[in-house]
Amino acid sequence: MRKNRGFTLIELLVVIAIIALLMGILMPALQRVKKTAKNVLCQSNLREWGKIFLLYTDDNNGKFPVRTGSSGRWMDAMVEYYISTEDARLCPLVTKLANPNMAPGVNWWGNTTTAWGKVPPWDASGGRTVGYYGSYGINGYVYVPGEDNLMGKPNDRFWRTTGVKGSSTIPMFLDCYFWCGWPDDDDSPPQSYDGQDTSDANAMNRFCLNRHDGNINAVFMDYTVRPVGLKELWTLNWHKGFNKANQWTMSGGAINAKWQSYGDGWMAKFKDY
Repeated sequence: MRKNRGFTLIELLVVIAIIALLMGILMPALQRVKKTAKNVLCQSNLREWGKIFLLYTDDNNGKFPVRTGSSGRWMDAMVEYYISTEDARLCPLVTKLANPNMAPGVNWWGNTTTAWGKVPPWDASGGRTVGYYGSYGINGYVYVPGEDNLMGKPNDRFWRTTGVKGSSTIPMFLDCYFWCGWPDDDDSPPQSYDGQDTSDANAMNRFCLNRHDGNINAVFMDYTVRPVGLKELWTLNWHKGFNKANQWTMSGGAINAKWQSYGDGWMAKFKDY
């Protein structure tokens, strides 16, 4: 009579090794699929934000919020349109908040995988709302300026309304490590991968983060949503008079060697525009 034979120790080890090998092969692929899915969800989020902006502007004669130094931020001005969930302000790829406990003295600006916020009581000057957080930011030039030289920017740069030509080239709402930015054509890129410049004078930094494989996601003033290459940021129509042939574009003379030598060279590998 034939006896049933079990696995030997060596056979078990071989099976375990094969399973480990297969897992090692599959895990990176699964991670890529997961990241791609979250990228799609981020774009879906921004389509919803496009609808929120559309509803707001339809209710306000086609105009964006009136912004002053202490009021009119999009999170406050449009809160009644998205109040059902604060997480609507988060890209699905963002996994944590910069200062979730609003601890004293802790930097609450975001980065590639970290949301800005929560806004702490000790830094709630200028009408900032305590507890707010998010990973998207508005192009500050879409606002209606409620005072002269808002954030030091000339009034004639602001779009104010959706009823302008070339709306498909005007970024409205994007991945960002702060809730707003006022980019100019002479702004410089971050010096490193998660480099941070908190000054309003160099605000392109806030949008230049490698959140989606060399891109960020953006909804434009015509309410279309698409990825934007990091170097492409300098070619968009941020404000009236923005020079799209500036030093950081191909038409302005930017070549790979310039990107290699700038900062630690982290942006050299990305597509040129």
